[in-house]
Amino acid sequence: MPGGARISFNCVDSSLSSLKNCQSYINTGMDIATHVALDLVESFNDPEDVNSMENVMLEYAAMDRELNHYMRAIEETIKREKPENIPDLKYLVKEKFTALESKNSDSDLQRNEKYMYFKDQLKEMRKQFCRQSDNDNEAIEQIDEDIAVTQSQMNFICPITQMEMKRPVRNKICGHTYEEDAILKIIQTRKQQKKKVRCPKIGCSHADVKGSDLVPDEALKRAIDSQNKQSWSTLEKSAGYAAATKKICY
Repeated sequence: MPGGARISFNCVDSSLSSLKNCQSYINTGMDIATHVALDLVESFNDPEDVNSMENVMLEYAAMDRELNHYMRAIEETIKREKPENIPDLKYLVKEKFTALESKNSDSDLQRNEKYMYFKDQLKEMRKQFCRQSDNDNEAIEQIDEDIAVTQSQMNFICPITQMEMKRPVRNKICGHTYEEDAILKIIQTRKQQKKKVRCPKIGCSHADVKGSDLVPDEALKRAIDSQNKQSWSTLEKSAGYAAATKKICY
């Protein structure tokens, strides 16, 4: 009966909605795994611990791929056929799902957007904190250290506000970073003017910055926070030394 078919497809829509909720749980798990991996790098833990988080990310990516294939199989099946013409929805979905799964490869997992973000942030985190570690080990070479710190601090400056970034976001297309509020404000203004946004970084040729291309740069934010903590610690030590010297002298 037509009425019965419509009820059946309403159930399918409900099931698809539930599957999309499951996908949000997978995304949350991948976000948590990324933060844990960055914590491990920041605290200079065993590289094997970091590698184990990468394996977790690949497992999540595999689950995400399987779920996407299943949802795609359902959507394409009910889109291609009219409700009254589907004799066995379960069989057709399984057939489509199996066809999609047969094309799986390891490269699929490595192209997962959140896995790629994980790898990018891990690379940046290692770069930032290895640089800081090197600076600590070579503190006696004051001139080189000052140059390294200056270069590091330059990377912390937003090309728009010319101030240290508090919530840096990275452009996935050109790789440059900006203060989140500043770049989003420019994008919104240009959108109202029906104009494209050129990357504010001097010398960059990217001429169409979009909000969808921006991702939080957690590694850079942590590096900025770490640098600020070190600066405060140095100031506190200097203040304590000055106070102690004053007490002794007077």
